Amino acid sequence: MMKDSNIDSRNKMLAEKIIKGLETRNMCGYYAETKEEALAKALEIIPENSSIGWGGSMSVSQIGLRDAVINGNYQVFNRDISGTPEEKRQVELQIFGCDYFLCSSNAITEDGILVNIDGNSNRVAAIAYGPRNVIMVVGMNKVAKDIDAAMYRARNVAAPINAQRFPLETPCKMTGSCANCKSKDTICCEFLITRFSRHPKRIHVILVNEDLGY
Repeated sequence: MMKDSNIDSRNKMLAEKIIKGLETRNMCGYYAETKEEALAKALEIIPENSSIGWGGSMSVSQIGLRDAVINGNYQVFNRDISGTPEEKRQVELQIFGCDYFLCSSNAITEDGILVNIDGNSNRVAAIAYGPRNVIMVVGMNKVAKDIDAAMYRARNVAAPINAQRFPLETPCKMTGSCANCKSKDTICCEFLITRFSRHPKRIHVILVNEDLGY
């Protein structure tokens, strides 16, 4: 699909605003025009021999970062090849102490606040604390005006789409719309709003001029 130069120009200017907001919040921001540029930037940030893990993230896979670190010179904690739930839990605990955690964000505000919702909660836990560094790959489709809009996006766009991926019985999987449920299968267990990083430059956000993830 041919890109629209007007959209590209708007996204670049908006990304610059978001990056400035991230910097005021002790986080680092970058802008990539393409998935290939985003992949190159992520690998530029991560030194070889680093220990790396990830949570569930379509965006990380879509830019090729997951495959790149699996096939590269890194110590990879790959929860995706775990044979049992207990083995998966053990890998996730190892990831909590790794050098780099790879993920995306359900939404990001125009002034650089990150909003995430999680079911199992290993992802939001690692974003908040644990891994020495966090690299987020965020498509410009996830930008929201403010926290209210970001929360709306996370609950009414990201969560109902994510629910389709799993054998769940939640209202949003059946209707495509958030019902603020307390279903046993709900994937909206934990809400994380990251408005500031106590540890400077721990969180790196790569904004990508692509529609990535949900």
